[in-house]
Amino acid sequence: MSDFLKVDLIAHNARRNPNKLALIDLPSGRRQTYVQMSERVGRLAHHLHSLGVSEGDRVGFFALNSTDILDLTFAVWRLKGVVLALNFRLTAAELKFIVDDASPDVVVFDRELSGVQADLAETTNVKHWIETDGMGGSSDFEDAIDNASDSILESPDQALSAQAMLMYSSGTTGRPKGVIITHAMLHFSAAAGQMPGKGSQDSVSLAAMPLFHIAAMNVSCLPYMSAGATAIVMRQFEPGAVLDAISDPALAVSHFFAVPAAFNAMRQHPQSATSDYSRLVTVASGAETVPEPLVRWWGEYGITVQEGYGLTETAGQGCFLAFEDVADKTGSAGRSLIHSRLKIMADPDREADDDEPGEIWIKGNVVTPGYWNRPEATAEAIVDGWFKTGDIGRRDAGGYFYIEDRVKDMYISGGENIYPAEIESLLYELDEIREVAVIGLPDEKWGEIGCAIVALKEGQSLSLETILSHCEGRLATFKHPAHLKFVEVLPRNATGKVLKFQLRTQFGS
Repeated sequence: MSDFLKVDLIAHNARRNPNKLALIDLPSGRRQTYVQMSERVGRLAHHLHSLGVSEGDRVGFFALNSTDILDLTFAVWRLKGVVLALNFRLTAAELKFIVDDASPDVVVFDRELSGVQADLAETTNVKHWIETDGMGGSSDFEDAIDNASDSILESPDQALSAQAMLMYSSGTTGRPKGVIITHAMLHFSAAAGQMPGKGSQDSVSLAAMPLFHIAAMNVSCLPYMSAGATAIVMRQFEPGAVLDAISDPALAVSHFFAVPAAFNAMRQHPQSATSDYSRLVTVASGAETVPEPLVRWWGEYGITVQEGYGLTETAGQGCFLAFEDVADKTGSAGRSLIHSRLKIMADPDREADDDEPGEIWIKGNVVTPGYWNRPEATAEAIVDGWFKTGDIGRRDAGGYFYIEDRVKDMYISGGENIYPAEIESLLYELDEIREVAVIGLPDEKWGEIGCAIVALKEGQSLSLETILSHCEGRLATFKHPAHLKFVEVLPRNATGKVLKFQLRTQFGS
């Protein structure tokens, strides 16, 4: 793979179609054609070079969404550097571990996050902090671009196997690990998604999820830019603003990805029933199991939500449910994509039979070479090129994959393996429930027993008896929740995944 060289997508598209719109920064109204973006990227690259950034160096962004992040990404790549994505929702203490581990010399930070940044500046060894307002206003970031004395016009030759990004895992079960993402992973991921995602040069993709997450960066943005299409960036997800953008004929949004929690929030927004979805071509969801009732609800409004499955460690790719399969295969994440091979392992030495649950393993050109500074974690996660995802799934006879749950979220009651996502999907049918998570709690008789943790819709009430009645005849009795607890909102990480380890800590006693 090292014989193949990566392509500077922005420089290439600037030559091929210079006046094509590359980026729209939605809140500020800024727009860039590919030729304008290439010049901006080149000037920023020259400034970073003047700060000492060179091949292999990490350059971080700690910012709310803006097109500045994409300008920075391609500028770093023009220097053969590595882009470090920092989660703006983390505390200074959590970020200190990541910054110390990744050791960037330069970090671009958002003015809105200056309080946390000030703490990090005191406790870490970052040499250069560059402030941006994320809106194109006066800032160190804009000054650096405007005052650059020269421009680096294109990336030098670099192997596809070279590292491109460093993204830290969600940390739903503990301390995050830095995932090494190569240019090859990004290239083959984009190539794999083009046909099933119906992407083309004419596509317009809306990025509303955080860009420090692989799905927003490498599902909503980079693949479309590789095709010379347009990416629209929202500062942060807000359901009404997303519905407005999708309804706007001037934007002509054709492609949209969001996590299930975001689709649930959009569903409950008053505008959901009156928005114009007619220009959408592909609507995708993932990052956790997509509840079937949510897919059916959007289907009533003519929206075909296609479930996909991938991880940071696979550049967001793995499998994807084709548009024409949604009606018959609702609940499936589809079949494997061209550069991914998936299998279900009943145990480390035996592949599962059809419809037998087991751990999902992935192999292919989209799989990470390993974790940053964590050789023991790499050796544990990758076996003969197969990445052990830690997710439970099954494959039917037709090769369609179904994502059941995380290995660590499965619980055992009376000797039976129970996958909470199956129960949660059923409970989402109840009108009283805004969101729900099911966890296993210790029980003297059964070992573990189910607890439904519910955030109710405003003005609603719910009893355990109602839940049990709803489950009767549809779930085996041993899967029925034995406890019901209420919260205002479920704790989630930045990718939308429920932090069940926090719920187990909170309700475990």
